[in-house]
Amino acid sequence: MTAPGDHPLVTAVKPLVDAMGGRVLPPAEAGPDDVVLAWEGEEVFAVRLPQLADSLEHILAALERRHGMPLSALDRKAKQEVVRGLEARGAFSVRHGVETVAGALGVSRFTVYNYLNRENGARNPSGK
Repeated sequence: MTAPGDHPLVTAVKPLVDAMGGRVLPPAEAGPDDVVLAWEGEEVFAVRLPQLADSLEHILAALERRHGMPLSALDRKAKQEVVRGLEARGAFSVRHGVETVAGALGVSRFTVYNYLNRENGARNPSGK
């Protein structure tokens, strides 16, 4: 049998698991909330998904890598785009999401709310 880390399914799925901030583990270590993946009827590995709050930190770190700089160093327009993208991904449904994002952007919570309100106003100019 191939070691789970060498299995082609692990190779194929690992970039996605890493992007989500998840963790690959042996199927025997899987808990009730983990996702066990099988190949041709044989359990190969399990994926432990991060808690939502941890996911937000992971997303922010990935955004910093993508931009090649701390999010706090971005200009206002880029920060607004980051907030728009995070809203689309549900970042503000996480407890303390606004505070976490504000800290990463180096702005106040009020500024993040302004960015969100500006975006919502642009989508719904009539206010309805």
